[in-house]
Amino acid sequence: MLKENLIMLRTIHGFSQEDIAGRINISRQAYAKWESGATIPDIQKCSLLAGIYGVTVDSLLKTEKVEGIGAIPPAPVGKSIWGTVTVNDRGQIVIPKDARDKYGITGGTRLIVFGDEVGIALLPVETFEAEMKKVMKYAYVDANRNS
Repeated sequence: MLKENLIMLRTIHGFSQEDIAGRINISRQAYAKWESGATIPDIQKCSLLAGIYGVTVDSLLKTEKVEGIGAIPPAPVGKSIWGTVTVNDRGQIVIPKDARDKYGITGGTRLIVFGDEVGIALLPVETFEAEMKKVMKYAYVDANRNS
């Protein structure tokens, strides 16, 4: 619900109720009522809040829950949180249906697996190859210019 998202987002961003209230030109008490669920902001204030927190109005209004974790904060604009998956004994996972639908992942889709110290990411092979061709083109042009 909205009130949980407001509390989570404000806390994550390190703002006080007074900070947010000042940014959207309301009293701290009015903002506190939104976080308690006593009242709700109008759509214009929701839009301002979404802008401050870098989320969409839609994600601000609904609560996402992850099994074993509970409510999670809305994802930043352009990002998604799809939930959890379980790795089976063979190291396989099932990509959540909403993610498969959004990115057109079907049986036989080839993905590149990337990783860093924090985790892994998947990218369609075609996208990766297209980006690498661009990089190589610029590297070739730059190398010839410096010869």
